[in-house]
Amino acid sequence: MSAPRNLLFSKDHEWLTTDTSPAVVGISKHAADALGDVVFVQLPEVGARVTAGEPCGELESTKSVSDLFAPANGEVVEVNAAVAADPSLVNSDPYGDGWLIKVHLDTPAAETDGLMSEAEYDAFTGA
Repeated sequence: MSAPRNLLFSKDHEWLTTDTSPAVVGISKHAADALGDVVFVQLPEVGARVTAGEPCGELESTKSVSDLFAPANGEVVEVNAAVAADPSLVNSDPYGDGWLIKVHLDTPAAETDGLMSEAEYDAFTGA
């Protein structure tokens, strides 16, 4: 599964798209595959402030518990209730129905600094 071309990736394996407002955040297929079967997600509450590079939630899989890191600064305006009810969506559709949070970015143009294109992310992960 290749990522949609409009996504930007963090070194912590989260993706972000600013094609919509608010921005949408999820984890990469690479991360979802590495985690194994995701069985529980803890997402920030609507209204919470997130800071780039800081943990804002957790993903529990059959292998481990991993932090969810915010790829940008902003305010959470929506969480994916479908993923909370069915965490396997993170594995089955990480770039679609498996999105995690929507964030109103503080300064949208500046928030993507330091994020990678799909090609750069593939090189980073060795894909």
